[in-house]
Amino acid sequence: MGDRPGPLDYLRRWWLRGWILAVVVFLYAPIVCLVVFSFNDSRRNIVWQGFTLDYYGRALRNASLIEAFTNSLVVALVATVLSTIIGALLALALWRFRFTGRSAVEAGSALPIVIPEICMGVALLVFFTRVGWPTGLVWPLNLSSVIFSHVAFAFPFVTVVVRARMEGFDRSLDEASKDLGASEWQTFWNVTLPYMKPGLIAGGLLAMTLSLDDFVITFFTSGPETLTFPVKVYSMVRFGATPEVNAASTVLIVVTILLTIIAIRLQSPAKQEG
Repeated sequence: MGDRPGPLDYLRRWWLRGWILAVVVFLYAPIVCLVVFSFNDSRRNIVWQGFTLDYYGRALRNASLIEAFTNSLVVALVATVLSTIIGALLALALWRFRFTGRSAVEAGSALPIVIPEICMGVALLVFFTRVGWPTGLVWPLNLSSVIFSHVAFAFPFVTVVVRARMEGFDRSLDEASKDLGASEWQTFWNVTLPYMKPGLIAGGLLAMTLSLDDFVITFFTSGPETLTFPVKVYSMVRFGATPEVNAASTVLIVVTILLTIIAIRLQSPAKQEG
C-alpha cells in the first residue's frame, strides 16, 4: 500500500507529459502547418480556402526550381560519395592506429561539427577567393566549390558514425583471417568492410541529408550562376510564403525524413548484429 502513487505523483507525471507535449508542438507545429498549407487553394496562403494540388504542379513546371533541385541532387550525390570515402578512411585510421598527433587529428576532424555554419561559410568563402577558385564554369563544374564545401562539413559526421560502428568490431576476426592466409587487402574486403557496411550506408545517408538541407554554407560558396534547392526556396520566400514555396519545401522535407529514417534503421541494433 505504501508504494502506491499519491496525488502528487500523478500531478508530476501529467505535468511532465504536458511539458513534453508542449515541446513537441512547439518544434513540429510549424512544419505541419507548412505541409498542410502547401495544399491550400489560396494564393495569399493566409486562410484555408480548400484542398488543391495545383501548386505542386506549378512547382514541377517551374524550370528554375527543377534546375535548382537537380543541382542539389548532383551536389548531394558527389559530396556523399567523397564524404563517405574520406570519413571512412579517417575513421579506420583513428580506430586502428596509434600515432603521434592522433588526438589533434581527432579534434580537428570534429571541428566542422561544432563550429557555427556561418563561420565555416565565411571561412570557405575567404579560402576560395584567396586561391581564385573558378565559379563560373559550365555545369556541373560550376558546382565544384559547393561540392567541396559540403564535403568539408559532411565527412566528420561519416567519421563519427563509422567509428562508432567499428568500436564493436572483434579484432580477432582480422587476426584469424590473416592466420588462414588472407592478405591485408583480402582481410579488409571480406571481413572488415562487410562489418562496416551499415555504418557506411548510415553515414552516407546522413551526409546526403546534410548536403540537401544546407543553405548557409551553400549561400556563401556558390557562384552567381549556381543555384541549389534551399537557396532557390529562400529566394522565393523573400516575395512571400506562397503555397508553391510550401510545396517545394514539403518535397525537401519528405526527402530528408526518408533519408533520416533509413539511416536510423540501418544503425539499429537489429541491423548491426553479426
